[in-house]
Amino acid sequence: MSVEFNHTIVLSKDRQKSAHFLAQILGLEVGTPTGVFLPVTTANGVTLDFLTIDADIPMQHYAFLVSEEEFDEALARLVEARIPIQADPHGNHPRRINRNDGGRGVYFLDPAGHGLEILTRPYGTDPASELNGVTEDVPGAV
Repeated sequence: MSVEFNHTIVLSKDRQKSAHFLAQILGLEVGTPTGVFLPVTTANGVTLDFLTIDADIPMQHYAFLVSEEEFDEALARLVEARIPIQADPHGNHPRRINRNDGGRGVYFLDPAGHGLEILTRPYGTDPASELNGVTEDVPGAV
């Protein structure tokens, strides 16, 4: 049997707001609610089930592998919506993207404070890339 990741629960203060935020940035659809969950499903069939809770929410990290074209579209949506972006998870390179492994990547926060990342190459794809550690300015980014 092959093992595949199927779904995860994403805690939020407002499942509607968080699910629609992610779907809008990534160009996905918000599914029909299933009980207390509001699903957003990725192209490889993994479902993020958003759940509203009334408690402190610990930050989680969710990374999404996208094509170059999808990256351009998502980055444009982030810039247009004036959502702060950064090239690294620690915020050392605000308003920039990274070029790690010869691809592109960017980090940003969702409405619940979760750290989101979109990248065009999986980590370790090209450890010898001359672009590892390089960041690029994104015009208009906040």
